[in-house]
Amino acid sequence: MSERALLRRIRVWLVVFIVCLVLSGLTAFPLVTELHWAEGLLKSSASPAPEHFPALTEWITRVRTGLDEADASYPFVLYGTDWLAFAHLVIAVAFYGPYRDPVRNIWVIDFGMIACAGIIPLALICGPIRDIPFWWTVIDMSFGVFGVIPLLVVRRMIKRLEAMGHVPAAVPA
Repeated sequence: MSERALLRRIRVWLVVFIVCLVLSGLTAFPLVTELHWAEGLLKSSASPAPEHFPALTEWITRVRTGLDEADASYPFVLYGTDWLAFAHLVIAVAFYGPYRDPVRNIWVIDFGMIACAGIIPLALICGPIRDIPFWWTVIDMSFGVFGVIPLLVVRRMIKRLEAMGHVPAAVPA
């Protein structure tokens, strides 16, 4: 594979990763509305969830109730999820560095991989403390597992690019 094609593949993977981070962040802003939608979908007559996944339906209802109560009486609590959303957006911006110059900014990929690994102990420690069902903790941990996969792929490609003696060129607009 040519250096140019490899650089293009790295950038495509990074764009996909950045878009996923941004979408993940943006969905943290309207949590109350999203939980109302999710509960409505799960409890609709067409949904198999109440019959086949009653624990999921009960959990979504519990979370929606908690968010409704927090929003009505203690809206400042939801400010924490606004910061969570903001953090996702800021982290996404950091990945523009490897997009521009992957070899020089491989440290951002390493940082992302460390962050993905950190999701596992965070979920395992904080999940039980916050009374999160274990099956939901597993879902949370999957973000780290699935998030690290594209970063591993990108890191390997960056190392190949580095071995080719890549010299950074201008970034396309």
